[in-house]
Parts: sequence; structure tokens; C-alpha cells
Amino acid sequence: MRRIAAVAGLLVVMAASGATAAAGDGMDQHEVSQEQYDTMIAQCRYSDTGKAKCRAAVREMYRIGEADHQLDCRTYSGVSVCGTLRLSKSERACTRDSEAKGIASRRAEVECYAQ
Repeated sequence: MRRIAAVAGLLVVMAASGATAAAGDGMDQHEVSQEQYDTMIAQCRYSDTGKAKCRAAVREMYRIGEADHQLDCRTYSGVSVCGTLRLSKSERACTRDSEAKGIASRRAEVECYAQ
């Protein structure tokens, strides 16, 4: 179970960073539900790597099928995200500051990512 969660998180990080899977490199598309896929496409609007690049990476890395129940999807302050967020330096600083003020780490990540 932990390995599946780790792989799913890695794939999301790769998608958020713009990494792609080249044909024949042993990486298959990861199956997620329509809702999870739509969430990952939508969260690209906040990506520091560029919206188009992020969306292209999601399309290449994921396919719609069965839901991945190990994928960490959450919604805070009206912002939904799935997977491990790749935060910029300023977003990490924002997260640390928010946590110091008593905000839960998962919520702080989402809110700082969406700023």
C-alpha cells in the first residue's frame, strides 16, 4: 500500500514539475478517476511551471479509469488538489509560516500553493 501511495505521489510531482514519460521508458500511464483527473488538470492553473506544460504532463502521465484510492486528494478554501504538491521556495515559506500559526500542514500547503 505504501509503495502504491509513494508511486502515485511521485507521478503527481512529476506531472506538476512538467516531467514526462518517454515511450519505452517503462512508465505506464497511471489510472485515476475522471474526478481525480479533472482535479489535477484544474490545479495546473496554480503551477509555477506553466499551465500548458503542467496540463500536458498530466495528460501524458494519467488516464481515466478506476479511482486511485491512495491518491491524496483534498479541498481547502475552495481549492481542490490531488497528490503531492511541488511547492516553490516562497510557497514553502508560506506553508511554514502558516503551520507556525496553527494551520494544519495539508491545508497550509493547498492555501499557499493557490496564492
